[in-house]
Amino acid sequence: MIAQFIEEAEIELVEAAEWYETNEPGLGVRFRNEIAHVLARVVEDPFLWREREGGYRRVNCPVFPYYIPYFIRNDRIIVAAVAHGHRDPDYWKSRVGL
Repeated sequence: MIAQFIEEAEIELVEAAEWYETNEPGLGVRFRNEIAHVLARVVEDPFLWREREGGYRRVNCPVFPYYIPYFIRNDRIIVAAVAHGHRDPDYWKSRVGL
């Protein structure tokens, strides 16, 4: 399987990494590395996290206050958001018709 970001999720990743990097040099790189590590784990075993109402799964980042909701579609992991844990947890669902 491979991970594929929808456009809005890619924008969120870039903006969050830039924000962290601006506030502390090197922190944006650490954020991107954590997201990459989490997604590698998802690609390795995408069914590990439970399916939620609406057919998506969600994995929390271990250090940064972010989570990644994703869908499994054939041989792809579709990343719907790179979501901050303090935002409305449903804000991204309109992107995918939930």
